Amino acid sequence: MKNELQRHRADEAAEYSTEGSPSRRKALRLFAGLTGAALGSRLVDAQTAPAAPAPAAPSAPPAAPPARPAGPRSAMSVKYNDPEILTANLQFPGSDAQLMGYIARPLKAGTFPIVLVCHESRGLTRHIEDVTRRLAKAGYVGFAVDLLSREGGTNQHGPDAVSALLGKPPIARHVQDFQGALAWAKSQPFAKGDRAGMVGFSFGAGVTWRVAAATPELKAAIPFYGLPVAAPDVPKINAAVLAIYAGRDERINANIPAIEAAMREKAKVFRKIVYPDVDHAFYNDTGDTFSAGSAQAAWEESLGWFARFLKDA
Repeated sequence: MKNELQRHRADEAAEYSTEGSPSRRKALRLFAGLTGAALGSRLVDAQTAPAAPAPAAPSAPPAAPPARPAGPRSAMSVKYNDPEILTANLQFPGSDAQLMGYIARPLKAGTFPIVLVCHESRGLTRHIEDVTRRLAKAGYVGFAVDLLSREGGTNQHGPDAVSALLGKPPIARHVQDFQGALAWAKSQPFAKGDRAGMVGFSFGAGVTWRVAAATPELKAAIPFYGLPVAAPDVPKINAAVLAIYAGRDERINANIPAIEAAMREKAKVFRKIVYPDVDHAFYNDTGDTFSAGSAQAAWEESLGWFARFLKDA
């Protein structure tokens, strides 16, 4: 399974967005709602405090940080400081380590369904943060996990290094990290713990399929152009699956007949949508294969699916 997902990562060549990170004020407002103001302040300060004074200049100049790609081109984008949502970078407990993630939720009072977000093989980028905010804008607790938390986080590595690092651990580690994220999110006062879904893109779609097979409480899953689970894992899926594909993505689309037949045989809720004349990663508005019309249509279908199985359940 790991080798299959490693091969899948080779198809990803997307670029990513460079929007800024959330402010300390908004992060504190979010953390105060979930852990208490004092603890929230300590968590945020640990992430936003100024760096320690620089040591004496070394004999050689330090290496430049990894370059961040150009910004988004989509009308769907939601700014980090949108007045209707709260956003924060945070750490939360996983099964064997402290994990890193990005969370966004509506500012208004109430409880909201949870939607986990799994990134592509380039890690937790600004584009994935934007997707997480789009979910918050639509009335969900969007929660993206950085699957390189143990390696210091996506921002500590260049894109090529991120892709290679993601292929090293077994897929079970990625699944466990999302299960830990779901457990943490369900404990928060603003979340509807019995209404959880997940969306993932490319490599992240493969992870989404596998989280769905390993997590019975997941009610809805939307894998965008991802490698599905094998037929023996289908009986373990309880989530209603909306699988989204790109018409020109022949290698991934070759898996459609088998997974469609397996889902039908086991009477699972399954729908596929194939958008013609678009390529792999057509939803990513920071990449060369972005298709505005198909991306917008796919997002509207996704929100409709989540509304049906998370909000209307």
